[in-house]
Order: sequence, then C-alpha cells, then structure tokens
Amino acid sequence: MKASAFVYPWDVNGDPEAPARIAALGVEQVTLAAAYHSTRALTPRHPRHRIVTAEHAAVHYPADDRWDGRELHPYPAGDWAPGDAFGEAAAALTDAGLEVHTWVVLAHNSRLGAEHPGTSVVNAYGDRYPWAPCIAQPATRAYLTDLAAEAAVRPGARGTELESLGWYGLQHLHAHDKTGGVGLGDAGQYLMALCFCPACREGYGRHGLDGDELAAAVRTALEPVWQGVTPSDGGWTGVEKLLGETLANTTRAYRDETARTLQETAVRAVREAAPEGFQVLLHADPVSYHVGANPGVDPAHILSVADGVVVPCAGGTGTLTPFARQGREGAVIAANFTVVSGMGGSPGTLAADASEARGLGATELRLYHAGLASDDDLETVRSALAGR
Repeated sequence: MKASAFVYPWDVNGDPEAPARIAALGVEQVTLAAAYHSTRALTPRHPRHRIVTAEHAAVHYPADDRWDGRELHPYPAGDWAPGDAFGEAAAALTDAGLEVHTWVVLAHNSRLGAEHPGTSVVNAYGDRYPWAPCIAQPATRAYLTDLAAEAAVRPGARGTELESLGWYGLQHLHAHDKTGGVGLGDAGQYLMALCFCPACREGYGRHGLDGDELAAAVRTALEPVWQGVTPSDGGWTGVEKLLGETLANTTRAYRDETARTLQETAVRAVREAAPEGFQVLLHADPVSYHVGANPGVDPAHILSVADGVVVPCAGGTGTLTPFARQGREGAVIAANFTVVSGMGGSPGTLAADASEARGLGATELRLYHAGLASDDDLETVRSALAGR
C-alpha cells in the first residue's frame, strides 16, 4: 500500500537533512500543510528550533489577488512559515523523490472567529465557537471554497487532502482546554454542535422548524447531561432519545444537506483550478452527524464527489468498512494512523494495523506525523513499512 506522511513546512525548511530522513521512512508521498490552524508543535530534530508556535490559522504561501477587497480572506503566516514556506519545502521534498500533496485545513480558524465573530457557530445557549466557522453562511462558504481551490493547487502538488470540510463542533483542543468535566457522549456532542446563527435559523425554518423553539428543546434535552446522566443508547439512537426523533432527524437532514453541498462546491472548485489527474481526497468520518477535523459524510455520496477519503483509525479500523463496502473502483481509502507514541499513537503495531486495514479495504496509509515523532518512533515506522 502506498504510504504518505504528514509534514509541516517548518519541519523541512532550515533542516537540509529532513527530506532524505522522511524519504528513508519508506513513504512514497508527503502530505504537506499549505493552510493550517493555530498550533504549537515540537520539532525534535531541527537544527534551529525545538518549538514552533503558529499563532493563528494561516496559509503557508503568498495568497493571490482573488482576495483583494474581500472581508473574509486567509491570513499570511508569521515567522513560523514566512513567504512561500510551502513552496520551499515542497521543492526540497520533491528533490528527495517524494510526491507532494497539499494538506488544507478549512472550517477551523480561531482568528477568523475572533476578528469576524458573526461567522462562528453559535450553540443553543448563545455561546460562540470562534474556532468553528458556520458552513451554512454564504460568505463563509464562498471563502472556504476559494481557499480550498487556492491552497490545494500549489505548484508541484500532485493532489490534495481537504481537512475540516464540514461542520465543526465543541471537539476542539483549544488552549488549556477545560471541557472534559462532563461526559457528553455522542448525543451531547451533537446537540452542542447544533448552530443557531441567523443562517442556520433560516435553514431550520426551511425544514419546518422554529429556531427559538428548537434551541429551547436542545437546552431542555441537555439538562440531564449537565447533571451527569448520559443516555444509555450510543450513537444516533442516543440523540433521538434526548431530542426526540422528529427534531433530531430534521436537524440532521438540514446539516447533512449543508455539508454535502459545500463539499460538492469546494471539490468542484479545486478540480477547475487543478491540472488533469490531480487527486482530491477528503478527511472524513463515515457517520454523517459527527463533526470536527474529520467531518461526518455519507460514504456513497462523498466517493461520488471526491477521489477518495482519509479515514481516522486511531480508535480502530472499523471506520474503513462503510467506505470500502461502496465498491467504488479506483477510490482511495487511506487509513490514517497516529505514529507518535507521545500523542497516544502506536507505531509498534503499525505493521499489524496496516495489515488489518488492508483486509478491510484500505488502499493507502497515512502516518501522523513525520515531524512530531521521536527518533525511536520513526525507526519503528521505518521497520514496519519495510515489511510491507
């Protein structure tokens, strides 16, 4: 199976040994961040630094004039990825014999929410999620679509992986995150992800729901959760139990439609900007009501839109099955494994995990993350890939 490692430009730029070290892992491809959210990252081998602080969501290349005069626009990176940091890293990695694909984070942007609070998801209590742009808003959808097209199709890139192209919710590791005191479960997470900005209230109205009444129903449904009582039913059954079948399924229909149409539009925009043969993948979860960096999708629909998916497998490889069972010829189903032991990954089981993933229909591997992993982790990965 073809394997790709995730990499940041700052893992490569300024470290002349990085491209060869990554290629020596046995991967054929790198997925290199072109547009990324704020983060603090370790660089354990870089000759000039050990910690990189990306203070806000930014693009790692010079944005073009399509953004002139627009209120919503991408932000340039600071000194963590100045100038055309992506292009510099991509050239070095290509020279090392690696195929470069772009890694583009979309609906996850705290600076956008801070400077334009009206763009953010608003929960049933009126709390804003500044890290989560509401994908129902026309201006936000236009921004995300154009960002996808620009950031994906960087010179030298052979394909792209679009992350966070869908609904984002409460699940965000915000600075000094303090949200784990109550176990929300699937149901609570879904209800806390429902947006009540003006665009979403209008959208609920088109589906026959009154926004104020729905928000009140959500708050009522969540009361037992705040008291420590989570529904015994997992998954969607738990959502229906809390909110009621009619309200639950109507909100899901609205949100599924909103995400699907954005995904279709963004992928179409990338294809129109890209050369022939350019590969477009989405980071995706096979359960459509899930939110976050791997937003929920309908497997049959998304494989009719994109060339494939990158599927999170940190919690098990069962997430691959709904995509594989579609039987779509030529579709990429990439199993994404964390190989940083300090972040909960298990590089020592990568060979077995990859074998299991292949048996469940995975066609490729994704390894998170070549820049963050220790030397021991990388050596373990190298051995595992050598045995493919």
